[in-house]
Amino acid sequence: MKKAVILFAFTTVLFFTACKENSVAQEIEVLTPSEFHDAMMKNKDIQLVDARTAAEFEEGHLQDALNIDVLETDFITKAEKLDLEKPIYVYCRSGKRSAKAALILKAAGFKEIYDMQGGYLLWESEGLVNKN
Repeated sequence: MKKAVILFAFTTVLFFTACKENSVAQEIEVLTPSEFHDAMMKNKDIQLVDARTAAEFEEGHLQDALNIDVLETDFITKAEKLDLEKPIYVYCRSGKRSAKAALILKAAGFKEIYDMQGGYLLWESEGLVNKN
């Protein structure tokens, strides 16, 4: 009986670890605006998402950013059209909405997610606006 319990426990542990989705991002990496900028410059094959409203986006945004408003009901539908295998960089105004967006992207199966700390406001205050 004891051997059967041990065998069952071992099988259960093996089952759950073997079936765990290892290809999904385990963490969301939060980068300072400078780190975010440097990472984008090093890797040109990224997806850049501005999670703000369309009005905020029109006031100024990072070059090549795709505007997908995290507060809209179609956020996940639009985001799922992106490549799950490519790194995705996300930002918003101050960092709160991009954190929410990053969690949604992680749940959707994106593998490599980077969130800009402090958002576009901090990006601007660090003088990075014209360096994108």
